[in-house]
Amino acid sequence: MFLKRYQAFGLIVGMLAGGVYAQPGGGELDTLAQRLIQARADVEELQSELDIQREEHKGKMAYLSAQITELEANQEREELRIRQLEQELDKLRTDAQSAGVDADSLQPVVLAVADKLRSVVSQSIPFKRQERLAELDEVVTQMEAGVNTPQRSINRLWAFIEDELRISRENAIYSQTIQLSGQPVLVDVAKLGSVVLYFRTRDNRYGLARPLNDDWSWQVVNSASQQEQIAALFDALRKQIRQGYFELPNALPTLVSTEY
Repeated sequence: MFLKRYQAFGLIVGMLAGGVYAQPGGGELDTLAQRLIQARADVEELQSELDIQREEHKGKMAYLSAQITELEANQEREELRIRQLEQELDKLRTDAQSAGVDADSLQPVVLAVADKLRSVVSQSIPFKRQERLAELDEVVTQMEAGVNTPQRSINRLWAFIEDELRISRENAIYSQTIQLSGQPVLVDVAKLGSVVLYFRTRDNRYGLARPLNDDWSWQVVNSASQQEQIAALFDALRKQIRQGYFELPNALPTLVSTEY
C-alpha cells in the first residue's frame, strides 16, 4: 500500500517537473490534469484504507485488552481456590490432631471436608470431574461401611487435596471422555492449570471447554487458524514445552472470539 502511495507521489512530482521544463501544449495539459486528478483520487483512496486499518487495529487491541483482563480475573479466582484448598488441608490436619484416635469424633470431620471438596470439584473446570467426584464418594462409602477407619480416610483426603493442588499448577495432556454433541467421545485434553481445557478427538477435530450457565460446554472449533493454534499447543506439550507464548482461541464466556 505504501509503495503504491509513493508511486502516486512520484507521479505527481514527475508531472509537475514536466510542466516546468517541457512547457506542454493544450492537449498535453489536459492529459496532465487528468493524470493529476487520478493521482489525487488514488491518494485519497489509500488514505481511506489507512484510516480503516487504524480503526481495525484499535478494535483488535480493545478485544485483546478485554481478554487479558478476563484471563487475569480467572487466574485470581483460581489462586483463591488454591488458597482455600490449602486452608482446608491445614484445617483437616488440625482437626485430626485435636480429635486424637477417637473415631466417632473424626467421622464428622471426614464427612464435612468431603462435602466441601465435592463443591470445589463441581465448580472447577470439567477435567476428569466424574473420576474426581467418584474418588471422594469412595472415601466416604468405605469409611461408612467400615472398610477404612476415619484416620485412614483423613489420609486419603489429604492425598486428594494435594492432587487438586498439583492439577491447579500443571500444564499437561491427558485422555478423558467428554460429551460432544450429546455423545460420549474419548479425546485428548490439553489442560492449562485449572483455567482452560482444549481437546483433540481421535479423528483430529479440535475444540475447547467453555462455561455455559452453571456448567461447561465442549465446543468444536471450525476455523482453520484456531484448529492450527490448538494443534500447536498439543505439539508443544507433547514435546514437554510447558511454558512460552501461545496464541489460542478464546475460552472465555464473556467475550466473542474474532478472527484477525
